[in-house]
Amino acid sequence: QVQLVESGGGLVRDGGSLRLSCVASGTIVSINVMGWYCQAPGKQRELVATITSGGITNYADSVKDRFTISRDNANNTVYLQMNSLKPEDTAVYYCYGNYQYRRYWGQGTQVTVSS
Repeated sequence: QVQLVESGGGLVRDGGSLRLSCVASGTIVSINVMGWYCQAPGKQRELVATITSGGITNYADSVKDRFTISRDNANNTVYLQMNSLKPEDTAVYYCYGNYQYRRYWGQGTQVTVSS
């Protein structure tokens, strides 16, 4: 079983920055892909960014050049550095990890960007 716990969300003004963290715990050898989704009110959950254990990254077009995903494999932690935040980035951000053919989710952390 894998547990994922996010932190780092909050309220920030338009143009500001936040750094999200997600720590995976449990009986883990190695998590292959980790990443972030977001879900705004009334909308479906959308992919934000992913990163493999080898460091290959993928981003949604809407966050390219503004967000950076990184990870610490030794500590099963993934980060999302969010710069130049916009009001439309307001959402609950969920961390996930793929481990042994299952996807595990965190509980989500709220990011609110005020105009």
